[in-house]
Amino acid sequence: MPVLLTCDSLEKSFGARTVFTGIALSLHDEDRMGIIGPNGAGKSTFLQILGGLMPADNGIVSVRKGVRLSMVVQDPVFDKTATIREVITAAAPDTEDRDIEVSKIISRVAFPDPEAESGTLSGGWKKRLAIAEALATKPDILLLDEPTNHLDVEGILWLEKLLNSSTFASVFVTHDRYFLENVATRVAEINRAYPLGLFTATGNYSRFLEKRREFLKAQQREQDALANLVDREIEWLRRGAKARTSKSKARIADAFELQDKLADVTERNQKGTAVVDFAATGRQTKRLIHCEQVSKSMGDKLLFEKVTFTLGPGTRLGVLGSNGSGKTTLLRILAGEIPNDGGEVSRAEGLRIAYFEQNRDNIDPETPLRRALAPDGDTIIFQDRQQHVAGWAARFLFRQDQLDLPIGRLSGGERARVHIARLMLQPADILLLDEPTNDLDIPTLEVLEDNLSGFPGCIVLVTHDRYLLDRLSSLLLAMNAEGKVEFFAELSQWEQANSQKKSTPKADSRKDSAGAPAPSKKKLSWKEAREYEEMEGLVLKAEEVLDEKRTQLEQPEVTSDPTRLTRAVEEMDAAQDVVDQLYARWAELEAKQNG
Repeated sequence: MPVLLTCDSLEKSFGARTVFTGIALSLHDEDRMGIIGPNGAGKSTFLQILGGLMPADNGIVSVRKGVRLSMVVQDPVFDKTATIREVITAAAPDTEDRDIEVSKIISRVAFPDPEAESGTLSGGWKKRLAIAEALATKPDILLLDEPTNHLDVEGILWLEKLLNSSTFASVFVTHDRYFLENVATRVAEINRAYPLGLFTATGNYSRFLEKRREFLKAQQREQDALANLVDREIEWLRRGAKARTSKSKARIADAFELQDKLADVTERNQKGTAVVDFAATGRQTKRLIHCEQVSKSMGDKLLFEKVTFTLGPGTRLGVLGSNGSGKTTLLRILAGEIPNDGGEVSRAEGLRIAYFEQNRDNIDPETPLRRALAPDGDTIIFQDRQQHVAGWAARFLFRQDQLDLPIGRLSGGERARVHIARLMLQPADILLLDEPTNDLDIPTLEVLEDNLSGFPGCIVLVTHDRYLLDRLSSLLLAMNAEGKVEFFAELSQWEQANSQKKSTPKADSRKDSAGAPAPSKKKLSWKEAREYEEMEGLVLKAEEVLDEKRTQLEQPEVTSDPTRLTRAVEEMDAAQDVVDQLYARWAELEAKQNG
């Protein structure tokens, strides 16, 4: 595949702090590259350098001549009075068929009202508008910074389908592991744990994890071998090495060089991960909160009605739904912040609730980190033990020199860690978590999940992170924009039901006054009928080929050879395309057969 973009020896610093150095990679036609890394590693900075929005201190970025590049930032801003159609039209090339192309994009992005002003859009629809604006430029490379932020689960599924079906290359910074698994063809991690500051692997996220594990094992073996060698050299030095001969001098120099190398490898192998540990009250009341036929509207809009459920210790309720469906409103009702319109909410006496709000602007941005973590002095009390603020900050990966920084100067992920730290100081019977994963890096997400899974109290979780929903929830409450609420056992059950709703055409109940029979169904032509009969066999054969290609991709002689691995991935992708096309044609014929 032709190379669209390359970067070499990229380096960026802010003041005395070096964000990354020596970064080099290439982007090929139709690549879908996911960029991951810990908070503060420079992922967004790297993307902005690729997009030409920020200069590198050193190194070069080369874009092939004629390649069009477009970028979607984390928090897009539009003229509030401009309509959706106007925003997209302004971004599209001025050609004779511009209006047609704009209409196609509006349809592709599924805007319900293209004449709506951008200032009236929710965060999720603003993100869709930013993507539509980028698509209008007809990019060869699309850069996306945290594209799943603000999108609901349906929006994320839409974006996955969009990127998977597009012919342009894409580079996206994300912490969404299912998104990486379903979309990425290559994954790159920016992290000082690697000698060159970057580790890349072909394939989706699970393939990346396999390759990274192998690399880190090899790096650990290198550290162990170096440690043994250094121990021997130190013993030799202690025995009183005489630095009189050139040979002795060289060995002494080598010994110190080995120690430096060991220190470098040891530092790379050290893992900095936030320690998250929520405190429960240990309460064993069976009914913490009971909702009976609860309803709520905002103005003329019905959010939900007749919702009934009980929350007790150990309950793990995941809440999902489209933006504006009332997820946050439900949490606020459970927390007692706002009243419900109908039904009854009963709470156990003395109930203690810890509420992690999606909107984290309740801390003055000028507040120093020290005061945000320890409002009443330089110590905090956690699980009946006193701890200095510096140690508490280190638990969440903050350095001592950051303690006097104002909150407003911290990254999104760092601010999220501040809010988690504050929440942990509240012993609770129930944790109400509204999008707690926003801006958190993957290592912190994993620690958060581990701790939440061991929390003995009740958890109500609103999140677009499907991995967290799958791992944590024992029951899902799904809300839609029409006020309907359904319960599901797991995410895959909801996805299946949601897919069936979209694929099932609505029955036409209209009849004339005389009760005339409905028009006769369209019949398949002879050729189409024969194709329809053979379709199941064709699909089975195509799936056998796909399974064979997947098996080939797992063979050691293929995974160890970059050229063969690339070819095997391409063959598997081609086989997958054949299967997808056959299923699409099968559905088309079936719809025509059934009228």
